[in-house]
Amino acid sequence: MQSHTRKPNTALADLLTQSGWNTRQLASAVNRVGAECGLSLHYDDSAVHHWLSGTMPRAAVRPCVLEAFARRLHRPVTSFQAGFTDSPDPARPSTDTVAGLVDLGSADMDPTRRGVLAAGLYSAALAIPGWQDVSGRFELLRRDSHVRIGSAEVEAVRQVTERISDLDDQFGGRMARPLAAAFLVNTIAPYLAAEAPADVRQAMLSAAADHCYLTGYMAMDERADALAQSYWVQALNLAGAAEDHLTYCTTLRGMSVQAVDLGHSRLSLRLAESASAASPQAGPRMLAFLAGQQAHAAAQSGYRAEALANLAQAETAMDRAESQSKPFGSYDPSSLNYHVAQVRYELGDKEASIAILDESARLQHSSYRRARIRRLGMIAERKLEIGRLEEACGDWNRMLDDYPQVQSGRADDKFRIMMAAIRPHQRNPHARALHERARTLVRPKA
Repeated sequence: MQSHTRKPNTALADLLTQSGWNTRQLASAVNRVGAECGLSLHYDDSAVHHWLSGTMPRAAVRPCVLEAFARRLHRPVTSFQAGFTDSPDPARPSTDTVAGLVDLGSADMDPTRRGVLAAGLYSAALAIPGWQDVSGRFELLRRDSHVRIGSAEVEAVRQVTERISDLDDQFGGRMARPLAAAFLVNTIAPYLAAEAPADVRQAMLSAAADHCYLTGYMAMDERADALAQSYWVQALNLAGAAEDHLTYCTTLRGMSVQAVDLGHSRLSLRLAESASAASPQAGPRMLAFLAGQQAHAAAQSGYRAEALANLAQAETAMDRAESQSKPFGSYDPSSLNYHVAQVRYELGDKEASIAILDESARLQHSSYRRARIRRLGMIAERKLEIGRLEEACGDWNRMLDDYPQVQSGRADDKFRIMMAAIRPHQRNPHARALHERARTLVRPKA
């Protein structure tokens, strides 16, 4: 009979050596990554020993193994490098950018696939296209000679994107993102494939980049973090093709916000620094916008001096900033206060963080319901940390005033944190009343 002796996975063993992990630590890292995409994994060191001996992890688990190593080594790790395939991944053929947008938006429009998309795996080692790689380039393998567009179509795209952004601010990403995906597929993609003068084509590429950025932001808001990355890579490519530094840098900054929210401090700082480096001629509001995020990421990474220097730069730039008519992604005094508060908190000054967040919430425009929910929740959490329970309950009650109107994964996160935080304090009448009120607002799991 033919022998079926397994061949040890030396490639995986080499990655394990590079990581500095032992088998138990690798198993724990894979379990953590799996939990992010909805897999309940309970691997221990014996499972890793089986993998090293040549047993292949389940197909659904392999991406988790690759991502665990990628996060540890701070670089992408392929199936071939982990010994999961016998040959390197073939070079991906050049693809039609418009077709890629249609595929992405169509999947997001399909109710049967949205759960799968939301459970995708966030990549901490995603290959980010640099400005020099995308500037002025646009892969377009087909052209519809029967459709021609002009400046009116560009303006229509910008106006619709602005309206969807308004809906997102008021009602959350879960409510508005299907509209954005449908508009991307049914209107923007055909416009990108249409005949147009060079200046109109460039303007349409820029408008499409803005729309992809917004759609990615709404995906992040719904905690579909891998999907957000997909939209944002498309936004970077489109912004580069349009020579649109502002949207390119805004997108990198959004990716930095996502990374810092997920606890990837070093990646967040790297993305924020890349955004700043890619915008050499930024105006003062954009400088404040980028420096504020750099300050937050640096503070979370433990770089105190760098965080304070960036914060000072953001405050100086904001003093010089003039009004900006950007449909979304604008930076105002409330936004700056949020970054100041985050830096103070990361550096250990909780009292100052709370006071500044209070001021940020006061300055915030009343239409930004989702942002108000998140800031009030954050204020309450930090007040509870320093023992101000009854004040925290007051802020959480204010948060609940807006919560029923907003369909947002990040708002839901704040609600769940509140419920867990007040549960041990049921003897306090304020906490008990808040808990009773909140129970009536619990949403069924999607």
